[in-house]
Amino acid sequence: MFDILSLLQCLLPQINATTMRQLNQIILAMLAMSGRVSMLGISRWTGGGGSYRTILRFFHTVIPWATLFWLFFRKHLFRANEVYLLAGDEVVISKSGKQTYGLDRFFSSLVSKPILGLSFFTLSLVSVERRHSFPIQIEQVIKSDVEKSSGSPKTEIKPKEKRGRGRPKGSKNKNKTEVILTSELLRIKKMINELVKLIANFIPLTYLVLDGHFGNNNALQMVRQVNLHIISKLRHDSALYVPYQHHDSNSRSRRKYGDKIDYCNIPDKYLCKSTIEDDIKTDIYQCTLLHKEFAQALNIVILVKTNLKTNAHSHVILFSSDLKLSSEKIIDYYKLRFQIEFNFRDAKQFWGLEDFINIGQTAVTNAAKTRILYGEFISSSSR
Repeated sequence: MFDILSLLQCLLPQINATTMRQLNQIILAMLAMSGRVSMLGISRWTGGGGSYRTILRFFHTVIPWATLFWLFFRKHLFRANEVYLLAGDEVVISKSGKQTYGLDRFFSSLVSKPILGLSFFTLSLVSVERRHSFPIQIEQVIKSDVEKSSGSPKTEIKPKEKRGRGRPKGSKNKNKTEVILTSELLRIKKMINELVKLIANFIPLTYLVLDGHFGNNNALQMVRQVNLHIISKLRHDSALYVPYQHHDSNSRSRRKYGDKIDYCNIPDKYLCKSTIEDDIKTDIYQCTLLHKEFAQALNIVILVKTNLKTNAHSHVILFSSDLKLSSEKIIDYYKLRFQIEFNFRDAKQFWGLEDFINIGQTAVTNAAKTRILYGEFISSSSR
């Protein structure tokens, strides 16, 4: 037990001895306790010096969590010979009441509808070799007034003005690289900049892996602004076009878009790999395609699965802004994004991420991040 607690000694430069002692008592209680992991429950499982007032003081102490996560990772989890990806995802936990800081309605993928609760966005370092996620930065999502108003129903819908065919007179081409970032993307961009500043080139980062919610031009431009390449997923019905090539190589054309990709009849020249397993045929296509909403060409990987018995098929479209990345790595890196879901699962099922009843801003932050740190603590102690 004391060997496990010695892992936290690397955090002493950033937190004082009192806070360290309180954190030790909380970890010991969480190792032994059963039931709901609330402040009252933790205080009942601590030994001497772990009263409810002591636990309360800890959860109301301002702690530099991002620095603690990084110090713990660098000391106990980092391996110099491994490749790391940066992955981002959001976790929603259900909460009731009215006074909890940041309480709002967020979409939960578990129930496929918005629920009342709290939301936290996490940036995690994912080891390609170990295939494990290590959360580094976690921030609570606080909806802005614009985000709240966008979700409310509009009282009056004005009809669109009809205009003639063709392009309006006097209109100009828009530079698609100059985008107005939403409050969500600005929040993520700020988190990435703080993380890059924190690690100070200790780990070379090239790719940011995000889910299909960020499969749009605004997210791509945000990622490029922080000098990273995005790996994400497009909608299954995205309109993708082959870059136009003039039949005469010596001639130039102003035309940009060629033939539109038909997902039921993708040209064989783009086929990279084809496998059959349990009567399911999987075809992997890779090509550089254009999307009219994106400012640049995209490295597209299309996975088509066909049931050889029923001839039913489905497809998934992955993309990256790095045009030189192979299809195998795009697929593998996007799969690794799911490792961050295991951090959320463990925090919910085993460490009581949904059990805390704190309502203040600092207390809510400490309650959530303590449980994430505890998951990393157990992960490192088992190695």
